[in-house]
Amino acid sequence: MKWPTAGLILLLAATGSGHDPRHAPLYPDHRMLLVVKDEKGLDQPVRSIADWEVRRAHILAHFAEVAGPLPTGERRVPLAMETLSEERLEGYIRKKIRFAVEPGDRVPAWLLLPTSAGNGPRPAMLALHQTIAIGKDEPVGLGTNQELAYARELVQRGYVCLAPDYPNFGEYKVDPYALGYASATMKGVWNHMRAVDLLASLPEVDPGRIGVIGHSLGGHNAIFVALHDSRIRAVVSSCGFCRFPRYDAGNVAGWSHRGYMPRLRTEYNLDLKRIPFDFSELIAALAPRGFFTNSPLHDANFDVTGARECIADATLIYKLFQARDRLAAVHPDAQHSFPQPSREAAYAFLKHVLHDAR
Repeated sequence: MKWPTAGLILLLAATGSGHDPRHAPLYPDHRMLLVVKDEKGLDQPVRSIADWEVRRAHILAHFAEVAGPLPTGERRVPLAMETLSEERLEGYIRKKIRFAVEPGDRVPAWLLLPTSAGNGPRPAMLALHQTIAIGKDEPVGLGTNQELAYARELVQRGYVCLAPDYPNFGEYKVDPYALGYASATMKGVWNHMRAVDLLASLPEVDPGRIGVIGHSLGGHNAIFVALHDSRIRAVVSSCGFCRFPRYDAGNVAGWSHRGYMPRLRTEYNLDLKRIPFDFSELIAALAPRGFFTNSPLHDANFDVTGARECIADATLIYKLFQARDRLAAVHPDAQHSFPQPSREAAYAFLKHVLHDAR
């Protein structure tokens, strides 16, 4: 099987394979993924990867209509990583760092480096936190909920891990709107792409084996950054999504505050018929890269039926790429949590995607 290269995927996303993504046609049914609109706005079947890349460009364009455009190159300043502290712990080194993401803005983060012997550069994971005041501290094990200490568990398995603060969590205070962003979501995407820049720059990291993991807020931010950065080869999203009609009985107000995407309210009036994307499309747009979800049966935030529907829909696109083994879901008998068996399944999936399938 021949997959598009990372650079080609980004190019196709930007150009829409001949379509102008600024004028992407609307798709009333976000679950009908094997359909693409032609230049006349007529439905055509998706029969090939090239057909799908046109639809994928439309998906990215519609996401940008809500979250705002991805910043262009003028914001890409040198990373200028600064180490603030360093501790040697069991099997790894934990560094508190800051790095520049754009002019005048530096993001605090934890960088975890394995100390165990290894052969050459290692795989790396971007570890994104849930909605919690301590932000980046939780994934590295400094919070009270140890089932969300996935960065610590991964570094002990040999991964380099980077855990940054999301805007206005932990030690990171920033006004995305004063910086010109249409949403905190897109500011997070940009910061997380710069975090991938940092991981890829480290001599300890194999830049061809980078993944992202997150729970809740981090679970959907993992999807959002991977949607825009094809260097991310594997995504683990725990309790991070469901179809919008299944979210709070279709009331998507929770997605519209200043910490997410205010245009859902100001431009689309929270009307599901007008919102131009849904998570079935976003997950499908990650193909053929690895995607794993932990979607518990009793998650009050993200309805399991809506999560299952997204996976079923995206399966059609993964089959198109002959990559069905790179799409996986577990549904533990739990609430809004990331139980240990689910984490072990996620780590096995990462091993399959980032270790075994090089």
